[in-house]
Amino acid sequence: MSDRTDKLRELDYRYCWHPFTQMQGWFEEDAPVIERGEGVYLWDTDGNKYLDGISSLWVTLHGHCRAEISEAIAAQLALLEHSTMLGLTSVPATELAAKLASLTPPGLSRVFYSDSGSTAVEIALKMAFQFCAQAGRTNRSKFVHFVNSYHGDTIGSVSLGGINLFQEIYGPLLFETIAAPYPYCYRCPLELAPDSCELKCTGSLAEVLEQHGEEVAAVVIEPLVQGAAGMLTAPPGHLRRVRELCNEYGALLICDEVATGWGRTGRLWACEHEDVSPDILCTAKGLTGGYLPLAATIATEEIFEGFLGPHESRKTFFHGHTYTGNPLACAAALASIGVFETENTLEKMQPRIAQLTEGLAEIAKMPHVGDVRQRGFMVGIELVRDKKTKEPYDYAKRTGHRVILEARKRGAILRPLGDVIVLMPPLVISQAEMSELLRVTDESIEAATGNA
Repeated sequence: MSDRTDKLRELDYRYCWHPFTQMQGWFEEDAPVIERGEGVYLWDTDGNKYLDGISSLWVTLHGHCRAEISEAIAAQLALLEHSTMLGLTSVPATELAAKLASLTPPGLSRVFYSDSGSTAVEIALKMAFQFCAQAGRTNRSKFVHFVNSYHGDTIGSVSLGGINLFQEIYGPLLFETIAAPYPYCYRCPLELAPDSCELKCTGSLAEVLEQHGEEVAAVVIEPLVQGAAGMLTAPPGHLRRVRELCNEYGALLICDEVATGWGRTGRLWACEHEDVSPDILCTAKGLTGGYLPLAATIATEEIFEGFLGPHESRKTFFHGHTYTGNPLACAAALASIGVFETENTLEKMQPRIAQLTEGLAEIAKMPHVGDVRQRGFMVGIELVRDKKTKEPYDYAKRTGHRVILEARKRGAILRPLGDVIVLMPPLVISQAEMSELLRVTDESIEAATGNA
């Protein structure tokens, strides 16, 4: 370990407060100080190389330091670093909005920018609420969310959350929402088998809407995969049925594609797998290829038109951010989309998805792997103390965390969600790099659980 690394860690320990981190434990751990990246790899200040198995928290699509995106940002920087969208517009923001409208599911045409997944969802809530109010449906003021959902960390998005660990302490600050079951087939809350359940969980949503339908402004869902819950994957037909129920009961459908969008599931949008078009779609994370913070809340023309009127009508959407539509971020997003198109990224992913599926089938046989969930490049490996009974590990043992520490020793960065190990590599990972990621994952789980 170099003196430089020691000094940087001292500064970090003295001044930084890390997200979702118990800092008392952080001070006891010599985490890598990342200095540079290239392709699917990161290097720390001591020269150690790591395969970025989580795409730097699900954002890096085309690899680190991708020339096309770096050059696009540099070119934009030479022209304009920032200009407000309050009373003005900019070249990159308008071009990107048009591009997003052409790429998102049919019917989505109006783009409202912000800077994170949390704000994209917060905007969607306010937009849906105000749209209903201005349409004379003032009774529709509630939102349906799904158990185990995660939509961000602002007060509105936390109110939609279904993970007690993330929201319990903030209870007095949150507004009331309505919960519906989400598929967790490995630990089915209805105690049914996935091959014969006939999507009974959507029947529970129907019951919720039957009881509260006239009060519901929108149903909010992470389509196909609940990311932060541990990569919980919905069975085929679930999302399509949710869309049908929203239509039946007159509720808007908000799809939070912050984690699932931009190719992560093997299609550009998770919604595409079941030909679903939401009324509002939220995107962030991979939007700029992992370069700069940018988010977008994309709505239908019908919703947009609900906000039109004379100035004195006060139908204006009273929401905005200082860096809304930042030109540098928009230029990065346009360049990232360009890489998708010139590299045929989604097509090239398919053999790697198959390779990942094959490798995970072997990992699923390990004695302390209870369940393996995969949708494209989104993977959750649930660790259990007892495979037969599905008994989880004691929370205090931090088994998932021990796995990622073992992975670091072997040259890979993984991420635990409790005792679920998450894999979400960059979309451009090669066959050899995927093999390396699978090998490290296997060895790390064995090292952390072998004597458990």
